[in-house]
Amino acid sequence: MDNLIEVSDLRKSFGPLVAVDGVSLRIRRGEVLGFLGPNGAGKSTTMKMITGFLAPTGGSVRICGHDVASEPIAAKSRIGYLPEGAPAYGEMSVAGFLEFIADIRGLRGTRRADRLRDVIGKIHLEHVLTQTIDTLSKGFKRRVGLAQAILHDPEVLILDEPTDGLDPNQKHEVRTLIGEMAPHKAIVISTHILEEVDALCTRTAIIARGRLLFTGTPAELEARSRYHNAVTLTVARPAAEAIGAGLGALPAVAEVEATDVDGDRRRLTVLPRGGQPILELVQQTGRAGGWALDELYVESGHLDEVFRTITTTAGVAGEVTRT
Repeated sequence: MDNLIEVSDLRKSFGPLVAVDGVSLRIRRGEVLGFLGPNGAGKSTTMKMITGFLAPTGGSVRICGHDVASEPIAAKSRIGYLPEGAPAYGEMSVAGFLEFIADIRGLRGTRRADRLRDVIGKIHLEHVLTQTIDTLSKGFKRRVGLAQAILHDPEVLILDEPTDGLDPNQKHEVRTLIGEMAPHKAIVISTHILEEVDALCTRTAIIARGRLLFTGTPAELEARSRYHNAVTLTVARPAAEAIGAGLGALPAVAEVEATDVDGDRRRLTVLPRGGQPILELVQQTGRAGGWALDELYVESGHLDEVFRTITTTAGVAGEVTRT
């Protein structure tokens, strides 16, 4: 089956408030979709409807070919869900909670023992198994939430802020685990951390005001940045003004931004017109002028800038969704 997740014209209203307005997505096995949007955009509501936790006002969701509304058990048995906040039973021990989840998921015998051992080891929960969940740190609670989501080895994972509350080492471990699972599953990750898009995702979707405004690869998203194909160079401060003026006069250059590096050096970022490659032009100009450069590199694009543009200016203008 190509599409493990099929979301068609999904809608959700709470009285007069339209929280999700006609979202459609197709996610194949091996894809990791980064689901981005500002607070209140409709991300968590969409994910709750995909998992069957919340009934939609309109539209449909199919998981591995099963309709979530008409075949809820068949669909939900194939989903692992890490909700916002990782709610759990605080009075249970970590071991007791995972045993409880194994019961609910119908795990028996050797497979049950193997899955518990594998998941506990991969998420490094060995040292907290006897602790009650309400005594754990936020990071460990999040790890327990992830453990219950993957315990039955589902084909579909819906993860709402999976690295929230984790320290840098724990984030790296979780990202590595997601990367290892990705070829065999369809994964949706809601995140506010744009670096995770580069680190984990094969595709991105941006939602604002309940509407899907962009879908595409991370590279396609970066290509929309005004910094896409920009060239950044660091030069001695006395030469910076003349070098910046020379670069700014080139027809292919839209703008030159200058920032201080330290007392002796300035960093110049040369923005191209229309995102066209200008590295060779900058290098040729530098050689002709005999410039001494401390560093020179090409920018792929700034995701935070594109995100702000799409969710504010573009959203207000009613931008057409890219698929």
